[in-house]
Amino acid sequence: MSATTTGPRLWTPGDWNALFGFGTNILVNLLTLTALLRFVLNMPNEIVFGRILPAAGLMMCLSTGYYAWLGWRLARQTGRNDVCALPSGISVPHMFIVCFVIMLPIAASTGNPVKGWEAGLAWVFVQSFILMIGGFVAPYIRRITPRAALLGTLAGVSVTFISMRPALEIFMTPVIGLLCLGIILASWFGGFRYWRGVPAGLVAIAAGMLLAWGSKLFGLDVGGVGVAQVTGALSGIGFSVPLPAIDHVFGGFEFLGIILVTAIPFGIYDLVEAMDNVESAEAAGDHYPTTQVLTADGVVSLIGCLMGNPFINAVYIGHPGWKAMGGRIGYSAATGLLMLALTWLGIAGLLLALVPVVAILPILLYIGMLIGAQAFQETPKSHAPAVVLALVPHLAAWAKTLIDGALGAAGTNAATVGLDKMANNGVLYKGLEVLGEGSILSGLVLAAIGVFVIEKAWTQAAAFAGAGAVLTFFGFMHGPAVGLAVSPSVALAYALLGGFLWAAGRAPAAE
Repeated sequence: MSATTTGPRLWTPGDWNALFGFGTNILVNLLTLTALLRFVLNMPNEIVFGRILPAAGLMMCLSTGYYAWLGWRLARQTGRNDVCALPSGISVPHMFIVCFVIMLPIAASTGNPVKGWEAGLAWVFVQSFILMIGGFVAPYIRRITPRAALLGTLAGVSVTFISMRPALEIFMTPVIGLLCLGIILASWFGGFRYWRGVPAGLVAIAAGMLLAWGSKLFGLDVGGVGVAQVTGALSGIGFSVPLPAIDHVFGGFEFLGIILVTAIPFGIYDLVEAMDNVESAEAAGDHYPTTQVLTADGVVSLIGCLMGNPFINAVYIGHPGWKAMGGRIGYSAATGLLMLALTWLGIAGLLLALVPVVAILPILLYIGMLIGAQAFQETPKSHAPAVVLALVPHLAAWAKTLIDGALGAAGTNAATVGLDKMANNGVLYKGLEVLGEGSILSGLVLAAIGVFVIEKAWTQAAAFAGAGAVLTFFGFMHGPAVGLAVSPSVALAYALLGGFLWAAGRAPAAE
């Protein structure tokens, strides 16, 4: 299929589907971070709605606009009209890391939430430069890493941290959740068309709102919406534009030691995640230059940071999903403009008060399903065991997150309960901790070793085991923080594994 002689189309009917799907995805993330800022960090409303959200909206608008342009350029160069722009927005894992690991402890220790905000800004400042510099290294890493490793570790993220929470919440409110899931799946997997081509995402949201608000007539509450929520949200409407926050950025540098502990490993996480997502887009037929993608993420994150946004930008997982539902170029830019309006006008909260969140969550579950499936569908069948191996560290990280959350809610932690006592009851907490730390890197390394062993490429397998030893020694994986000899026994184990694999490649074949 070729583009028209006047250039690629900027909008297609499928962009409506992608806009409702991707736009609601971004909206949920935006509302989540708003809740974190207001109710966890106790950030003043004038900082949240007057400084942070307008700057975040600007960053997302710049990012989605750039990726729409990059998609338009690819369509023009290739003469195709099925090119889908890369999805992007605030990095969800980093949203929680910067809130709970950087901003919350500093706000608590200083008694000043603004200090926590400044530390978050400084954290993103450092991360931005790591992204820009790493963009020139990432293409080489991508060339030597098997697709099963890149897509497999991405599938691990999608199965655990993207799919599981929406799935659980759907079954906590099944009257709305299951119906909306069926509406989504029937269209995006089953090809069912709704009246006059109305996007499935809009149908699901409308059905969810109808059930949630309709239940009020019978004295029920199946969606968590109500007049009180709407009234409260109306009070937050206003108009704010981002203002330079350079003084606040450098004010956060007094906490540089704390910041670097996480900024460096999560900068590497960003590099691997972006490579995975670019690889995922290429598997779906759209080739984007990794260096330009990472550099763009770094630049727009830096701009957002200097304007007051303590959250980093990232290319999102899910490109094949938006493409499969018909998204092309326009959905990306339109989503950015929508977020700009929501954050500058302060009406994001009003939307959440009107729409039950459970009506939106099936879209995230759909994306998780699609990405998990892609790891198996777009790699050789013989590499499937390696893909499964890539999932394991993410399952460990997810399980540890749940355990820590449950123990924290009970006012205790694993050390207080006792690791031996937990192990005697079938909870191998120490194993979850070691295996789950740096899961995106460890998943990639283990899967790469698995692929090369399957292919009997012993030298490459040994090289990835050696890389695992180095990364583990310095704490980038299987360790809680960067340092020297963070997990020496695991590093030694990888080194021994590398030696064994190297020797296996040189052993005479058995007759």
